[in-house]
Amino acid sequence: MTVTAAGSSGAVPLTPEAFRAALLAKGDYYHIHHPYQVDMAEGRATPEQIRGWVANRFYYQVMIPQKDAALLANCPDADTRRRWIQRILDHDGRDDDAGGIEAWLALGEAVGLTRDELWSQEHVLPGVRFAVDAYVNFVRRASWEEGAISSLTELFAPLAHQSRLDTWPGHYPWIDEAGYAYFRKRLKEARRDVEHGLEVALAVCTTVESQQRALDILQFKLDVLWTMLDAMTLAYQLDRPPYHTVTDQRVYHRGLA
Repeated sequence: MTVTAAGSSGAVPLTPEAFRAALLAKGDYYHIHHPYQVDMAEGRATPEQIRGWVANRFYYQVMIPQKDAALLANCPDADTRRRWIQRILDHDGRDDDAGGIEAWLALGEAVGLTRDELWSQEHVLPGVRFAVDAYVNFVRRASWEEGAISSLTELFAPLAHQSRLDTWPGHYPWIDEAGYAYFRKRLKEARRDVEHGLEVALAVCTTVESQQRALDILQFKLDVLWTMLDAMTLAYQLDRPPYHTVTDQRVYHRGLA
């Protein structure tokens, strides 16, 4: 049984089990299947392509705590806030954990980038910035429940992290092993986080309309991740970065207040 369009005659909501299965089926569109990710996993990526991915993905990493803070600002439930705030601490760190952003900086150094390069965002492509900003702005405007549903790409993230741990050391011996700490860290955290996100989705999406809305939100987030890689493909695989016909300089903006 599949979700039918809102308002369709005779439409009935999915059972919780079928709705969960429909969410999981969206994994067919996860960015691990993008040719750029496939090339990295199968050892065909050049050092420039690896560095480009790490530098651009860093923008996503640093914006995730802001996304989660926006969700918390929209959430009136203290119990939910206490659980969700863990995600911010996972990225920003705490006394006994330097955090995911610090771990990503170590990954950057492991592939040959400097911390200054990453923090300056000088490599962040406009297409990547627009996609990430669209995600953050969606969560700012949405209800906290819809913001939580948008995080459900974490359903598929452990597979991506494990794939990198399994394949990168053999394909890219030039990468310092210390850089893989981020992927190991997120294996545990992503599995924990996704259980909370699923709880929210299953609790609030009990009608045909709300279930279809959730699937659309999850597809939007998948679109964000796929579009980021499309931009990287143009820049680093097809040698067509922004403005390549008029300049070889990175003239694109680095964010506006």
